[in-house]
Amino acid sequence: MLSLRDFWRRHKRKVFAALGVLGSGYVLYKLYDAHRRRLSQLESELEDQRETEELIKAQLQAHFENIQRIADSTTLPYAMHCLRNRITEELDLSHLTGRLLQGKGHPNTLTYVEKLELWERLKIQSFTLMVLSLWAMTMLNLYVRVQVNILGRHLYIDTARGVENSHLMEEVDKFQRHGQQEFLESADFLSSYSITTLIQNMQMAAAEVLKEEQLRHPFNSSLLHETIMQILDMFMNMNGPNHWVTYLVPENALSYKHQSATSSNEALPDISKLDQLMTETRAVLLRIWSLRK
Repeated sequence: MLSLRDFWRRHKRKVFAALGVLGSGYVLYKLYDAHRRRLSQLESELEDQRETEELIKAQLQAHFENIQRIADSTTLPYAMHCLRNRITEELDLSHLTGRLLQGKGHPNTLTYVEKLELWERLKIQSFTLMVLSLWAMTMLNLYVRVQVNILGRHLYIDTARGVENSHLMEEVDKFQRHGQQEFLESADFLSSYSITTLIQNMQMAAAEVLKEEQLRHPFNSSLLHETIMQILDMFMNMNGPNHWVTYLVPENALSYKHQSATSSNEALPDISKLDQLMTETRAVLLRIWSLRK
């Protein structure tokens, strides 16, 4: 008993030191184990997040490609068909050529001045038809492509934000059901609402460029290209350098919805998303045009 007390007196500091070391080691081990478990949990969460993101990207890519196919197979051909019909209808040259042919067969039906006037009108309207068709078809194609890209980006952002929020996902689903088609349908704005003003301004540009060109002057491919570019340059700068975009994109979603409403009593849905998409489309088109200069 005495020897045990003596041993304790002689070695108690060493015992306390050993217990302190063991306790510290145990605490450090527990801290390390907790840290290791936390790292393992974070790695697992990151892996799950990566898998979720890859799944979302794959689904959105498939959805985007589906929208692209719809645009290529339905929206763009339909819009092009409507635009071609409107241009042909508004710039019908048959009445001019018919009167000239009639005057050729019956020389006394038209005076010399009337013939010159008809040829002058035919010259201007022919160039108007050619240049307007080139510009309108190209810009409509670009507009639909921009639409699809903007729509795909919004779908990605909206879906990514709503992955862990069912309410946001419901809003995305609602937008997918209604907003996509409504936004894509705005491709008919050019042929349905702005074609008349477009033709008038293009005709003014053609008349200004061609006023010094006589019917007797020879036309080769280089001169034709130069004349077309002059008409386009004058047209694109009418009413300001960015006015041309108003032929493609409505000024705002509200005015567009009022124009396209089937009746005055039709209730207008929430158009904030549509207005945002149109604003972005206008900005992208202007950006693309500025990069071409």
